[in-house]
Amino acid sequence: MKKKRAKTAEPSLVVDRVQTGLRIEKRMLKVLKGLAEYHDITMGDLVEGIVLHAFEGKSPFGAESRKVIADLRRVYGLDLTAKSSHRLKERGDVR
Repeated sequence: MKKKRAKTAEPSLVVDRVQTGLRIEKRMLKVLKGLAEYHDITMGDLVEGIVLHAFEGKSPFGAESRKVIADLRRVYGLDLTAKSSHRLKERGDVR
């Protein structure tokens, strides 16, 4: 049996982070928080990973994460889809 080689860790990248006042749909936030907790990472790390993948046209989630997301969406009643993204309005702004 062939021995697996240990992957060498890539060097860390030093970045400047800023605090932001991001507004987001509350059920979507609950799903993101649940996913971050599942992966034991911060919300910031999760969002950065999603954005970096999206910027390259890549899917940020594998099969396991998509299953967790589907479960969390059911738990929190998140029925929005990608088609919903340009139609979201704040409560009180709807006419």
